[in-house]
Amino acid sequence: MMKFPLLDLKAQYRSIEKELKERVSEVLDSQMFILGAEVKDLEEELSAYVGAKHAIGVSSGSDALIISLMALQVGPGDSVVTTPFTFFATGGAIARLGAKPVFCDIEPNTFNIDTAKLAELLEIEIEKKGNSQIKGIIPVHLYGQCVDMKPIQSLAEKYDLFVLEDAAQAVGSEYLMDSEVKRACTLGDLGILSFYPAKNLGACGDAGMVLTNDQNLMERIRLLRVHGSSNKYMYDIIGGNFRMDAIQATVLRVKLKHLDSWIMGRQQKAARYETLFSSAGLLEKGLIQTPEAVYRNAGLKYFHTYHQYVIRADSRDDLQLYMREKDVPSAIFYPMPLHLQKCFVYLGYREGDFPESEKSASEVLALPIYPELSEENQDYVVSTIKDFYAER
Repeated sequence: MMKFPLLDLKAQYRSIEKELKERVSEVLDSQMFILGAEVKDLEEELSAYVGAKHAIGVSSGSDALIISLMALQVGPGDSVVTTPFTFFATGGAIARLGAKPVFCDIEPNTFNIDTAKLAELLEIEIEKKGNSQIKGIIPVHLYGQCVDMKPIQSLAEKYDLFVLEDAAQAVGSEYLMDSEVKRACTLGDLGILSFYPAKNLGACGDAGMVLTNDQNLMERIRLLRVHGSSNKYMYDIIGGNFRMDAIQATVLRVKLKHLDSWIMGRQQKAARYETLFSSAGLLEKGLIQTPEAVYRNAGLKYFHTYHQYVIRADSRDDLQLYMREKDVPSAIFYPMPLHLQKCFVYLGYREGDFPESEKSASEVLALPIYPELSEENQDYVVSTIKDFYAER
């Protein structure tokens, strides 16, 4: 069996190489690298794609979170609720501004924040304890699957909280809101995207986007993006250097035209995994759980974009070691929840505080998924997993 990667960006590149080189060459010829027409055009195209009124290109997905919180005037003494089962940048952005991350556990089917537990947390903190420091909620659309946003909108309205969607992994993901299909980044006050190269829509380096329907927030973010300057060397507020460069914008504009077909390719590979795992008898034995199985059991009907194809696996660590020996790539997103990370010890959380997040961290395993993944390689992934459990 020939070795194959967890994600094959070279295969994607080969399919758009000619157009990409031509467009990047035009930017190099122009010698206009910071913001400018390319970034403006990308902002317009992405706002139209997502369905938001405004889009602001920034330097990374992590910076998109930070600048969004700055625009919302989050700072020392404030608290923001989010999930501990996410990439570090979600909690890190809150902490970097001197605010306090408040964690809420996930529900097991989608790995996303549990809205029932969120309602309990807010009731205890705000109604019973009178905690007025909680300013907002950051739901994370993990792996390409939207959070159940309607309850979050209701809670935000009830307690006068902002909602900042972390859609770093969920460009193009959809959610049915009152019979209307909406895309991630249009379900809160603000939404952010990451264009890290491994994302479904990836740049040739770091880049990100903030999207909103709020005119005032848009204007504030545009100021913050350029050190708070409305005119050259004149500063209205204290901002930072959060600018997107023109080369990244150009690459993203080329790729955006292919995004829907790439997402469809991922969905087809995900559906095939489901069929293969079912045929192998692994689902009914309960040895693994696939995304389709858990979503179906929960009655969920969302549009999943499969940034990652993540299974739950019995004896996950032993399985991954076995797969590695057989040259089958995999990855763990994420091996330790944020509340147990050394940098967040000061928050006072302990092991056992968020059992679903901790259980997921011990069971999740991401398998190769991308449009160019061959059926032969998919077959090998599943047969290897089947062999592992057969040999136990």
